[in-house]
Amino acid sequence: MIVWINGAFGAGKTTTARELIDLIPNCTLYDPELIGGELRRLLPPKRLAEVTDYQDLPIWRRLVVDTAAALLAELGGVLVVPMTLLRQEYRDEIFGGLAARRIPVRHVLLRPDETILRERIAARGEPETSDADQRARQWASDHFDPYLAALDWLTTDAHVVDTSRIDPLEAARRIAAAVRTGEATVCEIVQTPEPTAETLAAGVLLFDEEDRVLLVDPTYKPGWEFPGGVVERGEPPARAGMREVAEELGLELDQVPRLLVVDWEPPLPPRFGGLRLLFDGGRLHSREAGRVQLPGPELRAWRFVAEEEAAELLPPVRYERLRWALRARERGAVLNLEAGVPV
Repeated sequence: MIVWINGAFGAGKTTTARELIDLIPNCTLYDPELIGGELRRLLPPKRLAEVTDYQDLPIWRRLVVDTAAALLAELGGVLVVPMTLLRQEYRDEIFGGLAARRIPVRHVLLRPDETILRERIAARGEPETSDADQRARQWASDHFDPYLAALDWLTTDAHVVDTSRIDPLEAARRIAAAVRTGEATVCEIVQTPEPTAETLAAGVLLFDEEDRVLLVDPTYKPGWEFPGGVVERGEPPARAGMREVAEELGLELDQVPRLLVVDWEPPLPPRFGGLRLLFDGGRLHSREAGRVQLPGPELRAWRFVAEEEAAELLPPVRYERLRWALRARERGAVLNLEAGVPV
């Protein structure tokens, strides 16, 4: 299990985490800041210059998950993670990756009053403080407005602990009690386990009356996607696509969808690749589209988009698959692709 302590820069996450590891049996402190520091040594300066925050590096988010899984495999017990996450899509990606490894996450938010938090940040930049503290103060100040903007989703998602008038030890005691009683619930993001071999996946393209295609926004990985998922053992691929449409959108398709594209996705570690199929699920009239219901833990949004907009929302590999599927639909043909390229 992971207890993830979130909050603004300067909220006292690390000091609270250090107190907490003495209150929960078999508990280890895991600070993802260390991964950011190592990436500054490992990545070329040109790549580092492309971002202002190491959290914007996909490799950082991936390593945070992989390292947590490795630590738990080595040590067992509980990891306490003091780390600010203000972008919901990054929270979704990291917590989704942990869910895929069957690692439950209890999300806690330290939330002092805004005035108190501003005073704490200002105190870190007093003239007698070190250059490092001065830089930390500037960093915390720069991220204060993003923190306020993120409070809507943070307070809904996390167990909130008001630290305005309590010290880190008391905050840790309250977190430990909330974890013990279940008041700090496990994050609802769910995902199927990480594959251990090549997989077969089926996606279904649904269109509106303007021939725009329906895309969904998963909570557990970056980028938009088509409705669909992994084909289960012994399951016909087209029927798997129909099942996924029903599970993800609440829509029952009347007819088995027609195959548009078979795409072989090469293995690119840590992914195993496999076959990716796209089917034509037909048109949804406005009345049918109005019945779409998303499962909250898995999908946060859906929309119909033209091909040009899909190019901006989809990761490049998925967009190439969509592009050729649309061409196949126009021609009434089936296209065989390898890594997104017709053969």
